[in-house]
Amino acid sequence: MTYCLGILTKEGLVLAGDSRTNAGSDQLNTVRKMHTFCVAGERAFVLLTSGSLSCSQSVVTILQRDWDNGEGLATVKTMYDAARTIGRAVREVAKDDREALERDGYSFNTNIILGGQIGFAPHQLYMIYPQGNPLRAGEDNPFLQIGEVKYGRPILDRGIRFDKTTLHDAARYALISIDSTMKSNATVGPPIDLLMYMTGELNVKRRRRLDLDDPLLNDIRVRWDRALRDAVQTLPVINLQPEG
Repeated sequence: MTYCLGILTKEGLVLAGDSRTNAGSDQLNTVRKMHTFCVAGERAFVLLTSGSLSCSQSVVTILQRDWDNGEGLATVKTMYDAARTIGRAVREVAKDDREALERDGYSFNTNIILGGQIGFAPHQLYMIYPQGNPLRAGEDNPFLQIGEVKYGRPILDRGIRFDKTTLHDAARYALISIDSTMKSNATVGPPIDLLMYMTGELNVKRRRRLDLDDPLLNDIRVRWDRALRDAVQTLPVINLQPEG
């Protein structure tokens, strides 16, 4: 399992994801799930993947092959076209692999988050489903999640606002969301890839990989735990009178 998320704000995008692909008593695998495609000053795309690792890697390989040949994401005119291009790659892999996977009892499963910007068009955030169809985030739904989403969603629901959440606050929310998920689910784990994209940059340069013992991640974890406990003490006392 994995957990990745993208946050859309007026100022730009924040994308983050863990790196754990398998969890068990004797095996932990680490694979990067964040992939970037960028022509500085022209276009910038960031992808996050979840689901079957083999399926996701095949999709990214197709996108990288086409990019290197000056095709696919290298030529699309809009972010919607970029999302559709990724969807076609998903369907191409499904055409090759779905039948064999399902014959042996495995489902074809890959979900992708796409964030980025082309030229002077607005920055956008999409999720591409295993069927290849895209869903776009907007002002009323300014974040998208894939993978193990339930543990990290409440903080995003309560805190993220498209026009009020700053880019730096969005990064804080992203790390709290992922750390909360790691706290409750052993199948999600470090390193954490965190990327901040400021609208108009058309480049991928604000990124960091955080290990479990990274001072920044540890500081946020400790402060958030303390803040939660302190906040509870400020809530009204709940007096329940005995019955009878």
